[in-house]
Amino acid sequence: MKDLITVIAKALVDHPEEVKVNTVEDDRSITFELSVHPDDVGKVIGKQGRIAKALRTVVTSAAVKESKRVSVEIVS
Repeated sequence: MKDLITVIAKALVDHPEEVKVNTVEDDRSITFELSVHPDDVGKVIGKQGRIAKALRTVVTSAAVKESKRVSVEIVS
């Protein structure tokens, strides 16, 4: 899952070397914190949040096998 987010984010940004994904896991959920270069935040979010929403949809679909709630947060 972490690799999936990394590959998608690196394809979107101008500074792929600064893409980092941190995983925060607790009893019922897994949160992936996506960190990118400050100039690339807008590219990852997209107009009206469309790219961020699509990224979250892909990750949620890939996590169907997990019995936990999965979310993606974009942090700068």
